[in-house]
Amino acid sequence: MGADKGKKQKSGQTEEENNGAEHVDGDLVISIEKLQEIQDELEKINEEASEKVLEVEQKYNEIRKPVYDKRNDLIKSIPDFWLTAFLSHPVLSELLTEEDQKIFKYLNILEVEDFKDVKSGYSITFNFKSNPYFQDTKLTKTVTFLEEGTTTITATSIKWKEGMGIPNGVAEDKKGNKRSHSEERSILLYCFNFFRP
Repeated sequence: MGADKGKKQKSGQTEEENNGAEHVDGDLVISIEKLQEIQDELEKINEEASEKVLEVEQKYNEIRKPVYDKRNDLIKSIPDFWLTAFLSHPVLSELLTEEDQKIFKYLNILEVEDFKDVKSGYSITFNFKSNPYFQDTKLTKTVTFLEEGTTTITATSIKWKEGMGIPNGVAEDKKGNKRSHSEERSILLYCFNFFRP
């Protein structure tokens, strides 16, 4: 029998080696389970922290609102503010066409507003002065993030004035010729396609 102890098991290991491997595997399983418990505890703390940060963010969004309103009132008094801001941006300036520039002269307020629960979504609103291009003076796009991981997007439907529309990414120039979106990289086309649901 003593000679049998030293014989290799079917797995190629001695009985002592098998017992040691089972012991290590058991310790490893226990360590992984404890690690998961700690990770779960950490996730619970992170969720609580996120909720507290959200509460503080909501509080300060309320405090910021009147300041943003004052800033918007001042911006309205500066001629072509948003057009100048877009033209000063290194990427947006490359996308602005002459027609875009004419239209964005009428933009007087640009607002981005988070929902009460910031994680749920936001809305972007372009407020225009009365203009010869479209009837609307306020264009809004709302993005809502749902719990199932889906996103819902709603937008103002633009009511273009006679002969001013840019349907399907094609603008008409004064001579009646058409320019395709690919020929003229227009931020206007992007923005107003952006307002299509």
